[in-house]
Amino acid sequence: MEPSLYTVKAILILDNDGIRLAGKYFDNQFSSIKEQMEFEKVLFSKTHKANGEIIMLDNLTIVYRSIVDVFFYVIGSTNDNEIMLSSVLNCLYDSVNQILRRNIEKKYLIDHLDAVLLAIDEICDNGILLETDPSAISQRVSLKDEVPLGEQTVMDVVKSARDQLKWSILR
Repeated sequence: MEPSLYTVKAILILDNDGIRLAGKYFDNQFSSIKEQMEFEKVLFSKTHKANGEIIMLDNLTIVYRSIVDVFFYVIGSTNDNEIMLSSVLNCLYDSVNQILRRNIEKKYLIDHLDAVLLAIDEICDNGILLETDPSAISQRVSLKDEVPLGEQTVMDVVKSARDQLKWSILR
């Protein structure tokens, strides 16, 4: 088989009941929602009690990680390099960890679902791996337009402090 840039077939985040919180499928192997839900149910049943990090299922290589009540999955074909899929998984986990400020739980993930979906888009586009640096991804996904303190002028810093003080008094 020839090398291909299309290495990731899907990225999924499931809760502790096997229900999808976030996810993207990048090929047509699971073209309908019903097929995706059935696959996710089988995948979760095989991995929710296992201590492993990798599984072969339905002719796919799947690397996964769980924390508290959230399961992260990166899915590729059997021809894909497991180390590369693992680096995508680590990037996804670390990016979400930074976005949620080290509170990876279902509630916080749902509250920040927009940023998590943006992170998935920044990591992988249509199955092509774009970025594996979690700090770069979390910086791009950051929804605030804050200028770093070192790049601000003295007047900008004073104005920012005054605005923050005003809002803290008005609350």
